[in-house]
Amino acid sequence: MARSRFDEQLAQMQSSLIRMGALIETAIAKAVKALMTQDAELAKSAIDADDEIDDMEKQVESMCLKLILHQQPIARDLRQISTALKMITDMERIGDHAQDISEITLLLADAVYIKTADTIPQMAAETIKMVSDAIDAYVGLDREKAQAVIRHDDVVDALFTTTRGELLDLIRADPANGEQAMDFLMIAKYFERIGDHAVNIAEWVVFAITGEHKSTRII
Repeated sequence: MARSRFDEQLAQMQSSLIRMGALIETAIAKAVKALMTQDAELAKSAIDADDEIDDMEKQVESMCLKLILHQQPIARDLRQISTALKMITDMERIGDHAQDISEITLLLADAVYIKTADTIPQMAAETIKMVSDAIDAYVGLDREKAQAVIRHDDVVDALFTTTRGELLDLIRADPANGEQAMDFLMIAKYFERIGDHAVNIAEWVVFAITGEHKSTRII
């Protein structure tokens, strides 16, 4: 009976974690769409979503602590719960970065874009996939999917390098464009950080499965 109750509460916690993941995926998608279309209202919507993401972090954290305190999980279960606690920290930071991107979008809402970096929407799509796959890997305890997320960070890093090169070339060609180019470079950097947080999540998933973990890559 105790095991059945534990499994039920664990499933509830994982369901909340999935909902939190869906919120951050939506926030990223809104942030990049708002940027590309200069939609100030959509950017504000992405910013507002951060409060709900923060609330979900607190909810999942509370559920995890109750599982630890009341259910006395065995080592394997404890790894799953401690992994969830680590994951939500990275997930909350991803939500913060979506908010950061949207705040820059608001500053650029009335500007004429000199040249948008074509790779930025691609970076957004790749990072959304990484976040989604990392959470799926946790729920399914899928080590191969988690490791695929870790490997996929090379794609995002390469896109960032390309974006940075394009924007620096733009600044060299016309220094008057420097401020806007730096805004886009900061946005690209936020997407790169989102990818790093997805890798952190995937590395914790590997820990949940194997008990082994590399140091996290970003605070």
